[in-house]
Amino acid sequence: MRTTFIETLCELAAQDERIWLLTGDLGYSVLEPFAQQFPQRFVNVGVAEQNMTGVAAGLALCDKIVFTYSIANFPIMRCLEQIRNDVCYHNLNVKIVAVGGGLAYGSAGYSHHAVEDLAVMRAMPNMTVVAPGDAAEVRHATQAIVEHGGPCYLRLDKGGRPKVHENDLDFQLGRAIPMRLGSAVTLICTGAILSEAHQAVEQLTEMGISAGLISMHTVKPLDTEAILEAAHHSDMIVIVEEHSKIGGLYEAVAGVLASVGATRARLLSSLPTYSLSREAGSQAYLRIKTGLDASSLVALVMKSL
Repeated sequence: MRTTFIETLCELAAQDERIWLLTGDLGYSVLEPFAQQFPQRFVNVGVAEQNMTGVAAGLALCDKIVFTYSIANFPIMRCLEQIRNDVCYHNLNVKIVAVGGGLAYGSAGYSHHAVEDLAVMRAMPNMTVVAPGDAAEVRHATQAIVEHGGPCYLRLDKGGRPKVHENDLDFQLGRAIPMRLGSAVTLICTGAILSEAHQAVEQLTEMGISAGLISMHTVKPLDTEAILEAAHHSDMIVIVEEHSKIGGLYEAVAGVLASVGATRARLLSSLPTYSLSREAGSQAYLRIKTGLDASSLVALVMKSL
């Protein structure tokens, strides 16, 4: 995902001189192509994320399209006041990129687990929140947020995610990608957990269960039409996200369903609780511990059906 992002950003920067990239002393072995091609538009601000966001806001006020880049929580939590007051309040063209969304940096412990970021960014005024599911979605998402005026949050996994989409995408901010229809259950997921959800749907289909899958790459604005369509056609909706149950996609979807009253579908979260503040381990290990791996998702659906 990181490689696809920087490759796409370099292509776009070659066409648009307004694109800048700032980093908080991170991204080594990833950001070098941009730094080498556009040295006048690349700044390593150092381990100073609050300053990085302030510089980004200043550049955006000079009609630049500015990307800030760092690992997991650092470009968000450490400088949230600057994001809120400098970027969002003034509706500036700053794109915040967090690599290692969810549990990608699992072995580094809770300080590096981005499991509240979607909730925090959803709450920010004027902020568009995007969590692509695979490299194909990353490419389209990067281009889309460049074209979109205003603050954006782009949540990436580290890399090495399986390719899920085989064909080119009809990608639009705020419009989900329906991947398969299902009458028994529809899995709605956001972010790189898409690969696990896709495997789960494949296994359920082989078991004779009519299972659908929707990639909700944009968490804000939300595709309410896709949600209501799934609720109309499926007996059950399961939200799959590598994020706390509070404030993320689950609560966003619940709000949509609550606004229309009773629907056919029951709504479940794949993550009934999140209490990993003392846990560390590989991303695969933590996904199993939290019930986010494909086997656990299949078991949850079968039990609930």
